[in-house]
Amino acid sequence: MSSSDGAGTTRGHRSLRADARRNEDRLLEAAAAAFAREGAGASVKDIARAAGVGVGTLYRRFPSKELLIEAVYRHEVRRLCDSAPHLAATLPPVDALRTWMEDFIDFMTVKGGMADALRVVLTDDNEKTHTRALLADAIAHLLAAVGERSPGRPRADAQDVLMALGGISLMASSEGRRDLAARLVHLLLHGVVGT
Repeated sequence: MSSSDGAGTTRGHRSLRADARRNEDRLLEAAAAAFAREGAGASVKDIARAAGVGVGTLYRRFPSKELLIEAVYRHEVRRLCDSAPHLAATLPPVDALRTWMEDFIDFMTVKGGMADALRVVLTDDNEKTHTRALLADAIAHLLAAVGERSPGRPRADAQDVLMALGGISLMASSEGRRDLAARLVHLLLHGVVGT
């Protein structure tokens, strides 16, 4: 369970050789896609094949499916949080916020596919709180860029936006409707930035 440092990175991630890091990234991306499609029952052999590595490589890095699920979760959180500054720097503020919100819904789809396993693996309330704080910080970064564009408009609270996005993803997931999530994200964005 304690295979991450304070920044949510996989222990040893920084010390991996470049080729090993690429293999790990491919494995985590293939696993995220498989878990989103098939849930926690996704085949480890299929994940390895999709990543272009042998199943032995997967098991050397992630000796159990639970460790793979935990690593995918942390990888997706890190990817999502790291994307906020890039989006803010490369897109107009409202477009950056919209893109991040849509990426969050996709992240929750992956997380939803792993939900049963995550309940077993991620039992630490401190970790859940830490993850929420990281995600809220990413939203706050994007909201600050929107605020610079419309200085007279009251800024939405990042935690409130995060909770609203979580609710949207749960409703859309229970209905099996990604199109519903897109419409609700549009409504939320309108409420946050008035567009």
